[in-house]
Amino acid sequence: MTVPDVADIDENPVFTVVPARGRRVPLVFASPHSGRNYPADFVAASKLDPQSLRRSEDSYVDELFVHAPDKGAPLLAAKIPRAFVDPNREPYELDPTMFLGPMPFAVNSRSPRVAAGLGTIARVVAGGAEIYRDRLPLSEIERRIGGFYRPYHARLQSLVDETLAEFGRCLLVDCHSMPSGADTADIVLGDCFGASCAPCFSDTAERVLRDRGYRVARNAPYAGGFTTRSHGQPGNARHALQIEISRALYMDETTHVKTAGFDAVIRDLDQVIDALAAEITR
Repeated sequence: MTVPDVADIDENPVFTVVPARGRRVPLVFASPHSGRNYPADFVAASKLDPQSLRRSEDSYVDELFVHAPDKGAPLLAAKIPRAFVDPNREPYELDPTMFLGPMPFAVNSRSPRVAAGLGTIARVVAGGAEIYRDRLPLSEIERRIGGFYRPYHARLQSLVDETLAEFGRCLLVDCHSMPSGADTADIVLGDCFGASCAPCFSDTAERVLRDRGYRVARNAPYAGGFTTRSHGQPGNARHALQIEISRALYMDETTHVKTAGFDAVIRDLDQVIDALAAEITR
């Protein structure tokens, strides 16, 4: 990868944006769950050790798509971890029992994600271990949503809007990883059962990945989250595709250490990026 000039990188406590090196294609890449900057007060408030807190983390997914900027597309990566606040949820998808006192405003407390303990502010990490010793003050809601969630989404929206203004169309690729054993597939493509992007993009990604030897599934068990649903409007030339990659392909899931497969996955995803770029510019 040709590293961009440091002055060009949009860097702040919430996210990093690596800009396209020559804006050539109407693609935007985003990694909402690869953040690994764990606030000290969050770690102190948890009954889990730091390694256990990482169970929900999509470790290194931003690095798997590291060549997207060289290929003409910006890459947005959250820096704050999913266990602290989850950008791939509605802004107030919350479990009221986690907080001290009654909710001062309406929240969505009945979603399947809240029921599983994985709302915008999660109660558990992946695997079900409880995060907190005590209930949280209500002030934590706006601290996390106002201070971290909303800035991430504002920057993502601006990247999509800039792409639409320049090219008249945009494909947002929302990049994730999944625990091994969650499905028989190596990679799951989510397009909200065809509602979030034109079929040609899912077809293209699946073809390239299968040609590279991966087992690929569509929409099961991951059809797409809040980001895919909210940005995917194919009728308005706004497309969104979610990619879930099995962590066992590139890292040790217990130690979070990269394995020998890491570079191979990057090379194969480079092929996906190239194919999607060709498809959307044809």
